[in-house]
Amino acid sequence: MTTLDQLYHEQGQSPWLDNLRRDWLQDGTLQGLVDQGIRGVTSNPTIFAKAISGQDTYDDQFSSLIGSSSVEDAYWDLVVDDIVHALALLRPVYDSSDGGDGYVSVEVAPSLAHDTDATIDAARSLHQRIATPNVLVKIPATAEGVPAIQTMISEGRSINVTLIFSLSRYDAVIEAYLAGLEAYAASGADDLSRVASVASFFVSRVDTEVDRRIEELARTHGDDGILALRGQAAVAQAREAYRLFTERFSGPRWEALAAKGAHVQRPLWASTSTKNPAYPDLAYVDTLIGPHTVNTMPDSTVADFLDHGTVSRSVDADPAGAQRTLQSLAEAGIDMEEVAATLEAEGVASFAKSFEELMQSLSDKANALQGNGRG
Repeated sequence: MTTLDQLYHEQGQSPWLDNLRRDWLQDGTLQGLVDQGIRGVTSNPTIFAKAISGQDTYDDQFSSLIGSSSVEDAYWDLVVDDIVHALALLRPVYDSSDGGDGYVSVEVAPSLAHDTDATIDAARSLHQRIATPNVLVKIPATAEGVPAIQTMISEGRSINVTLIFSLSRYDAVIEAYLAGLEAYAASGADDLSRVASVASFFVSRVDTEVDRRIEELARTHGDDGILALRGQAAVAQAREAYRLFTERFSGPRWEALAAKGAHVQRPLWASTSTKNPAYPDLAYVDTLIGPHTVNTMPDSTVADFLDHGTVSRSVDADPAGAQRTLQSLAEAGIDMEEVAATLEAEGVASFAKSFEELMQSLSDKANALQGNGRG
């Protein structure tokens, strides 16, 4: 039994892979990771940009598409093809876990992050196009994304909520899920078990931004004592998020939904690779282990966890300590809501930039193919 298997069977946390590449689907790499205990796959526009622009395995399909499709339509054909093959590979995990795992996530276009109606249309379209029970459509948890999330859940569609950076926004996401389930039940659905959702709470990026602010405060105020708070914000906030999760998914309101088959919306720890080389390589994995959670890791972090991960419940080991850390940060002048707003804006912009750059790269390739008479 690998450490990934132990993570799931002993601690109730599902390890997912935060990467998807066509060559891994073709050469058995992804199947090998599933055999070692990976139980789901997440993707995003940046992941697909790197995959499509970084290898030639997409070229033949792209060449066959570009004569009759726009560049953007061809892109989505490439993406959907990978997602469909990954879904088939993960389907045995989905079936054996009764829908607990085996999911593959695909994100709506990043340009829609601040358009509720367009996000609803795009998410609905992806669900209809990829009509398999183990697909999760990703919607960002922007202010405009939250009502779209509720609408999708109310239609019985499974959603991965992404780009959550604050406790207040996470609370709004949970409310959207609960209200969506209630609306779905009110529409006549008597079995809520077909609806799945995870809430992707980002971790390491929080430390990157908070550490930058701490160091700036230390410079401007001449107070090196504040530097002791570096590297503590992300895990403390994620642990508080887990406490919020346990509170919101209990009590009469939740029990009424659970009686109709509803699943909890699991917290998914995202951005869990270590960005600061001074921190342990598993700083955002070993510290956030607990039941009813997911940790989606890039392949390098998966390899590190397989090699030397510690399988022990940790996410709720010291809730009072997490609260003290957040209080100390606030007293030092770190506004976590402001941090979250900055990170959300950066996250949306980063995905949009990756998408735009890939569209330009594909447009250049299409022009070259057409110039050679291949388009």
